[in-house]
Amino acid sequence: MERKLATVLFVDLVDSTALVTASDPEVVRRRVTRYFERASSCIVLHGGTVEKFAGDAVMAVFGVPQAHEDDAERAVRAAFAVLEAVDELNLEARAGVESGEVVVGDGDSSFATGEAVVLAARLQQSAPPGTVTLGPGVRRLTAGAVDVEDAGPVEIRPGEPVWSWRANRVLDARERRRQAPFVGREPELELLQNTYDRMLRDRRPHLTTVFGDPGVGKSRLVAEFADSIERATVLSGRAMPYGEGITYWPIASMVKASAGITDSDPAAEAFEKLRVSCESDAVADLLGVALGLLGATEGIGEDAEIAWATLRWAEELADAQPLVLIFEDVQWADERLLEVVENLARARRPIQLLLICVARFELYDTRPSWGGGNPRSAAIELAPLDAEESDELAALLLPAGEGETEEQRALLVEKAEGNPLFLEETARMLLESDLDCSALDRIPDSVQALIAARIDLLDAEHKRLLQHAAVIGRVFWRGALEHLAPDADVAALLEGLLERDLIASVERSTIPGDRAFQFTHVLIRDVAYGALTKAERAETHRAFAAWVPPELVEVSAYHLDRACALLAELDGTPPDDLAAEAATALEAAGRRAYGADSFEKARRLARRALELSPTPRRLYLAADAACQLGDLGTVASEMEQVRVQAAEQGDAALEGRALTGLSTAALGRDGDPAEAVRLAQAALATFAEDDVEGRATGLRRLASAAWWTNDLRGAESYTREALSLADRAQRSDLRIDALGQLQWLLELQLDLDAAEEIFNERPMGEGVLARARAAHALGALRRMQGRLGEAGQFLVEARSLYLDVGASGDAAMCGLILGWIALVDGLAEQAESEFRDASRVFAANEDHGRLAEAHRALAEALVALGRIEDADRFATAARSEVSDHDLTSRTSTISTLGVVRAAQACDEEAETLLRESLGMLEGTDYRLLEAEARVALVRFLRARGRADEAAKLESRLPERVPGWLGRRARADGRLTSLTL
Repeated sequence: MERKLATVLFVDLVDSTALVTASDPEVVRRRVTRYFERASSCIVLHGGTVEKFAGDAVMAVFGVPQAHEDDAERAVRAAFAVLEAVDELNLEARAGVESGEVVVGDGDSSFATGEAVVLAARLQQSAPPGTVTLGPGVRRLTAGAVDVEDAGPVEIRPGEPVWSWRANRVLDARERRRQAPFVGREPELELLQNTYDRMLRDRRPHLTTVFGDPGVGKSRLVAEFADSIERATVLSGRAMPYGEGITYWPIASMVKASAGITDSDPAAEAFEKLRVSCESDAVADLLGVALGLLGATEGIGEDAEIAWATLRWAEELADAQPLVLIFEDVQWADERLLEVVENLARARRPIQLLLICVARFELYDTRPSWGGGNPRSAAIELAPLDAEESDELAALLLPAGEGETEEQRALLVEKAEGNPLFLEETARMLLESDLDCSALDRIPDSVQALIAARIDLLDAEHKRLLQHAAVIGRVFWRGALEHLAPDADVAALLEGLLERDLIASVERSTIPGDRAFQFTHVLIRDVAYGALTKAERAETHRAFAAWVPPELVEVSAYHLDRACALLAELDGTPPDDLAAEAATALEAAGRRAYGADSFEKARRLARRALELSPTPRRLYLAADAACQLGDLGTVASEMEQVRVQAAEQGDAALEGRALTGLSTAALGRDGDPAEAVRLAQAALATFAEDDVEGRATGLRRLASAAWWTNDLRGAESYTREALSLADRAQRSDLRIDALGQLQWLLELQLDLDAAEEIFNERPMGEGVLARARAAHALGALRRMQGRLGEAGQFLVEARSLYLDVGASGDAAMCGLILGWIALVDGLAEQAESEFRDASRVFAANEDHGRLAEAHRALAEALVALGRIEDADRFATAARSEVSDHDLTSRTSTISTLGVVRAAQACDEEAETLLRESLGMLEGTDYRLLEAEARVALVRFLRARGRADEAAKLESRLPERVPGWLGRRARADGRLTSLTL
């Protein structure tokens, strides 16, 4: 079986019951049989397959077994042809046409099934007699090629209407509008212009063939050139891949246009116009054969004679003014037509004639010598647009406006890979979805039809190998294909795909010793993959995973997961053995991602492993990744599940780690240091003596709880014990964590010299997260020292690195500090933005301790902006969010509320709040927090004219006041005076 984008046609007689009851049965049978014969003939003539007869209805499929890029248009043409043929039988019919994905069998009959079949049948039933009704799928595929009018909704099933259109006629090439703006191609246009100029100068025919992949813009280039030339006759015709009498179809189209013949002209009238336009009856007779106006009689219509007549016709037109003949889709041309074209190009008599052939590279498959031996023959290979041109076209297709973003344009350009048609059609699909980027996950039907037709030209072996490669991915390896297709001559088949430009060699392979390839366009891979049934995809994904080297566990995990997902779609759940295999690989990939600081990826992989085969260690991996991401709500929920399951299984190491995770959540999320201490102590009691990592982490949790509750000495003691453990075990990673915590404790005491020494003592560590933490620590220290410019640089770097690993909470903390620096610099609006961003992250992470700090910071920025009412709201919110046990945030939020009350001229309440904050901190080791509270009160008193009181309080400030309070370092490193 195979999945295909196909077009389904349903045709049925109108009022066949009346025909049966009013006529002799034998007459009825003959008329209905003739109807079936005429309908079948029209369908086959246009390249369709008659699927079945049901009563008086005929069902046909276009695109099965062979796909064509214009299957939808063929189906509409066939529908009109059937209605015309039926009318000649004095019967009346109606037709419905729809395109969509169908599943087809491998036998003589396609046995197509899918939504398009159902919809085409309903469209036919809703169509008025003598008309063709189109569904949305075929409408998209024939946009610009078929003239339509709205026909209203058609109900497919109760409550499921779809819009329909009435097809009026198929437009000819001259009527079809150009969709996208023309971008780039200046060198190619210049080549065409130069050839045209040489033809005018030499008065000799020239042949130029424009080669390129489907959709690359060959026809558009030629059309732009044709529009640019003046005082010339330009005629065009398209080689047809199907139908009767198509050998000379392009020439027929040109001759008709030059003679003013229309499709509606009776044969006699058409031939008379032809005779008038030709210099001799002999030329007219021969061209009449080419046009199908005259049947070939003895001695008339030989190929050589038609070639002679075409040359004489061209010479006559070129006598009046230069003649340009454009032959489209020459890769479909019959050998006899190609002979005629080359005969024109080799003409020796003076003639101002430029022949332009538009072709795909497949032309060389049937005519390897095309253009050879003719010195006036040239070829232009049209490559994809470059990055700059693609960006320009994307900007024209997605003009700036509401909802448009640079990200959408970038995704559009990436998807199209320089192919203008792909870019245009994908942009149209994006616009139809209201710029929803998820629409880019699917391929536009028109592009899929184009690529599928190209793939279907392959023989069965090449096509099957291409589909195997598509399962592997954009890049694939010869060894993998030999594993998937052991009986095939993979090397020879790959060479065939290389020759057809469907794939290309990759210079460097990620698997040593194995040659790598890639699809020349990602959409070729997507279409080849989409043609496989889900069952075949799952089987191939699993088979490829078995080949993947162990060191590429992420690759095998992905493919095993895809196999599971596909079989779950088909059967509800994947097989147990496959689910277990995939879960093991996903867990291993998740641990590797965690080790590389890719915490979002680690969590995603671990959660997927859990879905397939849950274990406590997989749940812990997911929860621990959430902890690194700062998502404390998830940590609290999942770590409790891990604790229970680990205790049930007697896994003490895992239970202890779950307890330390719960301790983190108890402090940051719940603001409960007592519970955090209880959980950390329980963890330490659980860990084995030699579990250095577990014990060091538990000690740091105790230290965090201690400094929350005015026990800096205890916090330092716990931290130094964790440092000692790390040193004895020679664990540099644990040493870095302990030193980072010790640095912060020293900064709280304003012992900045000691903090600097600690930072210099820290190993740099490896990985993105280690670099982020180092930059964060140095930025925070420089801020304390008043070196705000340096601090800002380090904090911006740290934030970027944190975001790279998904640590949104730590990134937001950097933003919070950057906001305070901006506030010192008088950039209150910038500070507000930073504080709001941090607030959103902390709220989403349920990090209530930090959320209170972000809200109170926002209140101070709003005071600076004069938005006092808003400041009051956030200051009040901050007070409500603070834990009663959090000395740091209790004092800071009280002080900020005092600042807001002062701005509201509630001086008595303001002073009370400011003095309360300072009183809670006097005599403690929190010299940093005390200095902050003291400065706030000094500023209030001085603003109220109480200079003596302010001076007395200011005299008790430490010499080195933190930089966030308004001091900057001078060039000599000393701090400037405080501006109060």
